[in-house]
Amino acid sequence: MSLAKARAATRLAPEVNRVLYVRNLPFKLPSEDMFEIFGKFGAIRQIRKGNTSETQGTAYVVYEDIFDARNACEHLQGFNVGGRYLVILYYQPNKIQKKLDKEQKQKEIDELRSKLKK
Repeated sequence: MSLAKARAATRLAPEVNRVLYVRNLPFKLPSEDMFEIFGKFGAIRQIRKGNTSETQGTAYVVYEDIFDARNACEHLQGFNVGGRYLVILYYQPNKIQKKLDKEQKQKEIDELRSKLKK
């Protein structure tokens, strides 16, 4: 069976996608080094590094192929870069939105409770 057919027959978990969320990066890690580390697993479309104080040390890595992203996630999880161990997750926008919605609803509930107590 060819590689393309084997990939087509492979079932992936629902959270697997082409975008990886990388945490615990060294703050001074150059983009060239990131392309070198993550490029070993396949063609990269884009790397976006965090540049604010809250997002520093994080990045999004977008691969051309979902199987390359899965391979990179499996092999680079816990990889030591500059004395720090990488934490790699699949980007899940729905999960982030649910968390934001939950925080907003809790805020609304707290406001209503404070109005009722008056």
